[in-house]
Amino acid sequence: MYNDRIEYTILSNLFYKEEYARKVLPFLKEEYFVNRIEQIMFNSVFNFITKYNNVPTKDAILIEISSRKDINDTEHTQIKDYINTIQNTEQDEQWLLDTTEKWCKDRAVHNAVLSGIKILDNKDKTRTPEAIPGILSDALAVSFDNHIGHDYIDDAENRYEWYHTKEKRFQFDLDYMNRITKGGIPAKTLNIALAGTGVGKSLFMCHCASNFLTQGYNVLYITLEMAEERIAERIDANLLDVSMDDLHVMPKDLYDNKLKKISDKTYGKLIIKEYPTASAHSGHFKALINELALKKSFRPDIVFIDYLNICASSRFKGGNIGSYFYIKAIAEELRGLAVEFNVPIFSATQTTRTGYTATDIGLEDTSESFGLPATADFMFALMSTEELEALGQMKIKQLKNRYNDPSVNRSFIVGVDRAKMRLYDVGQNAQSIVDSNQKEVEQKEVAYDKFSDFKL
Repeated sequence: MYNDRIEYTILSNLFYKEEYARKVLPFLKEEYFVNRIEQIMFNSVFNFITKYNNVPTKDAILIEISSRKDINDTEHTQIKDYINTIQNTEQDEQWLLDTTEKWCKDRAVHNAVLSGIKILDNKDKTRTPEAIPGILSDALAVSFDNHIGHDYIDDAENRYEWYHTKEKRFQFDLDYMNRITKGGIPAKTLNIALAGTGVGKSLFMCHCASNFLTQGYNVLYITLEMAEERIAERIDANLLDVSMDDLHVMPKDLYDNKLKKISDKTYGKLIIKEYPTASAHSGHFKALINELALKKSFRPDIVFIDYLNICASSRFKGGNIGSYFYIKAIAEELRGLAVEFNVPIFSATQTTRTGYTATDIGLEDTSESFGLPATADFMFALMSTEELEALGQMKIKQLKNRYNDPSVNRSFIVGVDRAKMRLYDVGQNAQSIVDSNQKEVEQKEVAYDKFSDFKL
């Protein structure tokens, strides 16, 4: 009768798994349970654990319930029958937590929708329709997060290990990009390329996506500007080392042979997903990632979103809020997505009209919102001049860098092959184009004996 329901699984494990109970109990609510018998049981278990700081036995709950005056004989019999069916069964701990969290979210949203309907139907006299967005927002924010902070003294050992653990980074195939990021991009970050129209935002992201794919990473490329086939065309040109024009006249057997060589070199997969401009937000991207995991067993290691300014916000409608707050909201949502799925996210943004014609770009040239640089972990400008274009080169300038000192190698030159959608390192003599006054600081390993004079 009960054991095929998630509610039964949750209640059963509250009796037998103390660690599970401590993790989920702060997020469970009586109103999530539809069945009154289960509401009574949850309420009793919750009160017992809160009072005695321990999980209850079945007998203890029966005794507690028998003393309640609001339960009739029929309900008491039903509760007794329910409890007698409860058994300690082995289940995957993470599955149990994930399933419980999803159930809590679903119930919270369901209840929030019902509350909104009551308000609109004027059946809730205590709240106005203006309260509905907040109710829904609170429901959507339901999440299991038991971390209550870093204890400076008690967590010192973990902190020391963290200091001496090499952080996983996604390395570029461009020397100076690795220099300025101290070896690549870490997970849980938002990284933004700033450029004018046609300068190379998509080129840069397609090149990086190709590079990470060949390193064996799973890459998710979300496009809101170009069709999926156009993005795939650019990545084909990059990986197959042919111009985009030649792709359209290449014999099928030659194309298949080149593609097989690429697939033989990597275990990574690339998924390209197109959304209409301004139609999709972080909620859609989250659903896509979950769907890919379910249907294709694909979990991205890194995500590209082309590009940020033409995304939607999950919190605001564009017409109802200023551009500063709207673009900042999109950036915050994308960075939240990066943290949730433990991936770096790459995106891009447009320059202002002034920035588009300028030979040098700063953060002030960010289109629509200065809130974007405030949110991004790493932001850099892509610049092109007639001189650079004639040389087949592009200038990259650091604008914000949480990974390294942005004054070190602030600007540098990379080579560009637009026909093949490729970037490449250039000789040191090419760097003379950038500001000659900038200083290059070499990173040196610090020897342990530097600390020999420390007194403990």
